[in-house]
Amino acid sequence: MKMTFTNEAILKIAMEQSAIDANCQASDFTMNENMVVLSREHPKARKYLQLPLACNLISYGNNIVASVQEKYREIVSSYISRYPVEHCFETPNMHVLNDALQKDNFRICFMAEYFLPDLTSLKELQCGYELRMMYAGDFSLLYKEEWSNALCEQRKELDVLGVGAYDGETLVGLAACSADCDTMWQIGVDVLPEYRRKGIASALTSRLALEILKEGKVPFYCAAWSNIKSVRNAIRSGFRPAWIEMTARESSVVDDMNGTYSI
Repeated sequence: MKMTFTNEAILKIAMEQSAIDANCQASDFTMNENMVVLSREHPKARKYLQLPLACNLISYGNNIVASVQEKYREIVSSYISRYPVEHCFETPNMHVLNDALQKDNFRICFMAEYFLPDLTSLKELQCGYELRMMYAGDFSLLYKEEWSNALCEQRKELDVLGVGAYDGETLVGLAACSADCDTMWQIGVDVLPEYRRKGIASALTSRLALEILKEGKVPFYCAAWSNIKSVRNAIRSGFRPAWIEMTARESSVVDDMNGTYSI
């Protein structure tokens, strides 16, 4: 039997998943004091996480829960006790942590804001184009650059549900979700450049979010806070900021992501 969602239930599910990912308790995110816990593998963690992590800072607004490897416990504990919560996730303070980790060949790599649906705002939006439901079998020919936010070629098996916007028989926009964990599916969206600023992204995102809820799962949406277009789409689509994360990875991973670019 599929549950009836409320905003409170959705937030609770998200915190429970973050607790699995971080190896802590969901209630830890509601504390006023910061916490440091050991990062461990977990079979129900989000499937794209490469656990254990050297350092991952998570905040739902009240405090920071830092999930770390033991050798970085003292460094991270000192850092998160030194600055206000919000300053730990931004420059110039962030450089203090990065400099300490870089001595052991780790760097700050990912900084992201996560959004959850606000059921008082989420509704199906219109865009003037035909929207069609899509399923895993419909994605096989769509693993191309133009749909790389909606679909992930490295984890095709997780792409389970989507909504396409069509101009005649031409696919011009696609929102799809990956079954990243048992309770939450992540939404990604792409619109062809010549069809942008027409409300397609928000129509796709809102429709897919509603379909995910019908499946008994919680939709979530991730964006870099510098990606204003993506953040605006989340807000227009009925999503609201819920939590943030900042993750350190090996320096070699950062170098690979940067390619051969240098200044």
